Amino acid sequence: MVTPRPEADLAGARVLVCRPEPEAGRLAAYLEACGAEVRVLPLIERVDLPETAADRTLIQNLDLFQHVIAVSPYAAGRLLERIDTWWPQFPVGLNWYGVGASTAAVFAAAGLTPQAPPDGFTSEHLLALPGLHAPAGEKVLLARGERGRELVRDSLNRRGAVVSELILYDRRRPSWSESDLRDHLGDFDPHAIVALSGETLNNLMALGENSDHNLKQRLLVVPANRVAQQARASGFDWILTPASLADDAIATGIAEHLARPARAPRPNTSLS
Repeated sequence: MVTPRPEADLAGARVLVCRPEPEAGRLAAYLEACGAEVRVLPLIERVDLPETAADRTLIQNLDLFQHVIAVSPYAAGRLLERIDTWWPQFPVGLNWYGVGASTAAVFAAAGLTPQAPPDGFTSEHLLALPGLHAPAGEKVLLARGERGRELVRDSLNRRGAVVSELILYDRRRPSWSESDLRDHLGDFDPHAIVALSGETLNNLMALGENSDHNLKQRLLVVPANRVAQQARASGFDWILTPASLADDAIATGIAEHLARPARAPRPNTSLS
């Protein structure tokens, strides 16, 4: 996906990006182009899983499916790599879906014509697409990571679809040293923290419990109301849910929220 030229003014802002790579590096570069000082502290590490015999069978039988869904840009990319090994051309007649515009863009870049929610980027938005309303008897290939949300699979099963999952990668919490945490949380003392999944938020909270930094005083950027509710229940009260997960929307939201004087973050004084 082509990211628009930076327009948000983030001069003087310190932003901690907790996305996994490669998304973290791309977002960090965009925020820096907007004037922010940025540190990257991925709180999820993706580990690609080896292809199994069952995985190969799913890919070799790709033409038997009616729908192919990827839950993230990373899942879409890994799926296309697997398909390329066995299919010199994509089989015809498949309906391709991305949970959000960024995921659909990965399919589009490969020459496909994917569908994505027009006004959202969550599993709930995906399931509202007309093509998935009544999939009874139709076969769905769901490309995803290990231990993710089960909403898409369970909902489509209830609607009568025959869902096959292709688990392409696992997600793990990286191990960060005390010096890393002091550098990224204490010394850097971010104004805003980007945590774009519930799992990332859980890992961030675990870091806060093991450090002296009061993360709950910072602006927290989360992907959806579901995660925002989780954050509020955990004690965060300054929360941004951006209009989309595109880099420019995240930057614009952070700039607007940090510009509000009444909510300017207090510097961390608990670390010596």
